[in-house]
Amino acid sequence: MKIEKSHLEDCFVITPEVFEDHRGYFFECFNQTKFNDALGNRINFIQDNESKSDRGVLRGLHFQTPPYTQAKLVRVIQGKVLDVAVDIRKNSPTYGKYHSVILSADNKKQFFVPKGFAHGYAVLSETAIFAYKIDNAYMPTHENGIIWDDKDLQIDWHLTGGNIILSDRDKALQSFKDFSSPF
Repeated sequence: MKIEKSHLEDCFVITPEVFEDHRGYFFECFNQTKFNDALGNRINFIQDNESKSDRGVLRGLHFQTPPYTQAKLVRVIQGKVLDVAVDIRKNSPTYGKYHSVILSADNKKQFFVPKGFAHGYAVLSETAIFAYKIDNAYMPTHENGIIWDDKDLQIDWHLTGGNIILSDRDKALQSFKDFSSPF
């Protein structure tokens, strides 16, 4: 397992060692001990989630407020997405900055998004199956987000042609400028 630091403190891109032969491939997609050793602290994931989306679907930028904050370990099982994390920790030197990474079934990369980050992804393939681990339960009363096309964040989502598909909730999220960080 290769772990690369992103330019955002505490966010990591993880590339597993993949063993391929004429039968197909095998790789260890998660090992709690190796993961905790690499991060230097203990993350206890309690739930796995999976979603399927079509090309142009954009989900995010989402987060949960304290005390229900969530760390996530995300990956793509089928297809390809652009995955984005935005640092929303007000005392962080990278507050308001984002990191993006292409996650795909082909590259098998994973992205660790710690607590205190907004998270989202855009589907770049015909369909994508997106899987992620979380370390705290979903709590609807503590869900929040920042609008995907925020002018201050200037995220390049790699989507062309204007066919961006959003939920009604995601269309109504607040701007980064109007956001008051609880982190």
